[in-house]
Amino acid sequence: MKIAIRRGRVVDPASAFDQVTDLFIAAGKIVSVGAAPADWHSNREINAEGFVVAPGFVDLAVHVKRGTLASEIAAAAAGGVTSMVCSPDTDPVLDEPGLVDMLRLRAQSFHATHLYPLGALTRALAGGQLAELSKLAQAGCIAFSQADRAVTDTQVLMRAMQYAATFGYAVWLQPEDIHLARNGVAHEGEVASRLGLAGIPSAAEVVALATHIELARVTGARLHVCRVSAAESVAMIRDAKARGIAVTADVSINHLHLIDIDIGHYDSNFRLSPPLRTARDRDALRAGVIDGTIDAVVSDHTPRPDDAKQLPFGEAAPGATGLEMLLSLVLRFAETAGVPLLEALGWITHRAAEAAKLSAGRIAVDHVADLCVFDPGAYRLITRAGLRSAGKNSPFIGYELPGVVRATVAGGHIGYEATA
Repeated sequence: MKIAIRRGRVVDPASAFDQVTDLFIAAGKIVSVGAAPADWHSNREINAEGFVVAPGFVDLAVHVKRGTLASEIAAAAAGGVTSMVCSPDTDPVLDEPGLVDMLRLRAQSFHATHLYPLGALTRALAGGQLAELSKLAQAGCIAFSQADRAVTDTQVLMRAMQYAATFGYAVWLQPEDIHLARNGVAHEGEVASRLGLAGIPSAAEVVALATHIELARVTGARLHVCRVSAAESVAMIRDAKARGIAVTADVSINHLHLIDIDIGHYDSNFRLSPPLRTARDRDALRAGVIDGTIDAVVSDHTPRPDDAKQLPFGEAAPGATGLEMLLSLVLRFAETAGVPLLEALGWITHRAAEAAKLSAGRIAVDHVADLCVFDPGAYRLITRAGLRSAGKNSPFIGYELPGVVRATVAGGHIGYEATA
């Protein structure tokens, strides 16, 4: 299919390109930016006048379960996300090559987004025996993770990272010491105490992160720190990078906007993992994103059925749906922080892609045509009925947010187009 996107503000953070122009797609790739190729005839034309044409967004933290792949891919396309990294805590866990093959083939059949699976670091994510990492890599896993489950045996973790370093695999870990976090459901502090909720101290993250960074140093493994939430963690990652340790990091967009006091009167939509922390932590996370210490902003998309959220705060499942709001929340953060659009979009395009070693998140001739056309000046009201995800659990229900996606192109296919 030949697609022409006309008169849009084409923005590519990777090359600092920002210009109103035309863009042409053929055979799944970008063939020209500016003048039309010789003898050009479009099958489809998209009028992008007044809109931004950006690289398709790269989300490094997406959770899917059995039976929800179709809805979550539809949610990704509606949110302009054309590359999503899938956590291994699917049902069943991604610890066998056949399961990875099946997931990738199903995702490809929708032609709406590219799915990049993380393989389980240990079998069944149990933290004991290593999964067959080489076979999982051959099946298409881009890295290896424990999702939000810890490896409590540090010798097992060290052996895993040694093995990963030998073959050039990256290890993605969410740092949390399960003993310090035991039974906790909210950040340990004044808010949790006032609400009578069991707390998770920042030390639970910091202690685990110190172990992960030291093991990355001694083994030479590439470490990606998932979902940083504490100010001390940002400082540790900044120091590790300065010392030449191969570490990257991401942060959930929720933690750039919300703090523990937003839990309010036990609203389970605000129960997240890691928990929302203090304003001091949020400010440190924001600074870490802006100065490059934190490489990527993610949705941490975790759709939950209603019966898992309509429970007392301490019993509700943690997590929030986020694919469809990632762009809007990044725009809102950039606006409040005074960050230019070109820089802000980099957090969810080329910077995220580079952290995951993906060839994505940029606009260039001969590059795969993954694009998002959006109206940065339009606002939309976030409602449960308006979400395409199977999960309607979001702390931003009822918010009016900027940035409305008009069209999403993935691999040269139109994966989403707004009807009005």
